[in-house]
Amino acid sequence: MSNYECRKASRAVRVRDAEGRPVVNATLRLEQTEHDFLFGSGAFDAISFTNEKKGDPFWKDRMDKWLNLFNYGTMSFYWGAYEPEEGKPAFESRMNASKFLTERGKKVKGHPLCWHSVCADWLMQYDNKTIFDKQLARIHRDVSAFAGVIDLWDVINEVVIMPVYDRYDNAVTRICKQYGQLTLVKEVFEAAKAANPNALLLINDFNLSEKYAELIERCLDAGVPIGAIGLQTHQHQGYMGEARLTEVLRRFERFGLPLHFTENTLVSGHLMPPEIVDLNDYQIPEWPTTPEGEARQAREWEEMYRILFAHPLVEAVTGWDFADGMWLGAPSGIITADNRVKPAYRAIERLKYQEWHTACDVHTDGEGVATVSGFKGSYSLSGDGRRGAFHLAAGADPLDVILS
Repeated sequence: MSNYECRKASRAVRVRDAEGRPVVNATLRLEQTEHDFLFGSGAFDAISFTNEKKGDPFWKDRMDKWLNLFNYGTMSFYWGAYEPEEGKPAFESRMNASKFLTERGKKVKGHPLCWHSVCADWLMQYDNKTIFDKQLARIHRDVSAFAGVIDLWDVINEVVIMPVYDRYDNAVTRICKQYGQLTLVKEVFEAAKAANPNALLLINDFNLSEKYAELIERCLDAGVPIGAIGLQTHQHQGYMGEARLTEVLRRFERFGLPLHFTENTLVSGHLMPPEIVDLNDYQIPEWPTTPEGEARQAREWEEMYRILFAHPLVEAVTGWDFADGMWLGAPSGIITADNRVKPAYRAIERLKYQEWHTACDVHTDGEGVATVSGFKGSYSLSGDGRRGAFHLAAGADPLDVILS
């Protein structure tokens, strides 16, 4: 069993009081306040809560449960929903939701900037060159506008299937067919990088085969500034298991880039039939959660988290639906539609706040120096009514903490 050493660090800490004097021979309480590892979820409920549902007790309860568990949220920027009428993006609603999260110490990722699904229908009136120009302009506009609030983006989504996508005609598949995958990926990434040079930019896909790896290799060889690789695992037809997860990790770790498990779904009801090829084809009137399914979902989420948390390149894990009944109406949340917390929520909570949590006493020496060891992240150090904060990461230099 892993001891998760890749998630830990040990540093010397020089502790001083507000006047700059060393705090010598003292016993202080070390308490982790947040992980560097990104425990994520879809944050779409924050849009409702900070806009049309503002002040609603039901939505406050839901967001309180979200805020308790997660430090990372994915915000909706599907072009067709974000800007249903050209020139009238839903900027205010997304900014309200994003600031609500960042003001509470959460990181936010925008999803996605370029995708062939949920695409803006009004693009179809234009020729392909104009569509491409408008796609790049959209990226410049939105990435610039949200810089400092959203500094992570899924730049392009599901490129492997994009040029051959034939469910319905759309503007992005048109330009992907004409200009090619590599040109499209390169252009949209360069536009995002120019708009916010400090942003972490992801490519994201559900196709976890060698085709995706080959596409990434071509992009990197062409100088595309991919900052992290997004890996989707919508597991409506059953948990993929350790062997499959290990296969995926081995396929994509070769690039040495951070791995983000961006969209992960485990259901707590019956499984979708295996013969379904496109998950969107499974539309049923009701898909209830069950006690047996909830126990299974909790076991699977815990195992998946343990496997991914132990891998040094994995930086983020995002559960796609926070509550049941969202995408495809599936019981895919870790709370129910009426906000009841499910066993999967408690399983992740135990991992984050108990097993993978650092809290202990540390002792300073005669020069006010203590050695601290724990999971990488944010910490408080306190004693005698005074408190200081610091960030624990790998490194050799001592850290300075002021108690006041």
